[in-house]
Amino acid sequence: MKVKNILTIILIIIGIYFIFNFRDHNFKRSIDACIAGSQKLDQPMTIEEAKKFCEEKIMSKK
Repeated sequence: MKVKNILTIILIIIGIYFIFNFRDHNFKRSIDACIAGSQKLDQPMTIEEAKKFCEEKIMSKK
């Protein structure tokens, strides 16, 4: 019984570590894709403008 409890606690700690370490991965990929897409517009933005625009749009959808 003790081994099960200890193993459960260790797995929870490992899971929390991975969640906090990799939770921004998809957000960063979304920003990169948005910036790349904004360069194909009729009036392309600078990279800084595109990044700011994309971050605002993606954060508003969360």
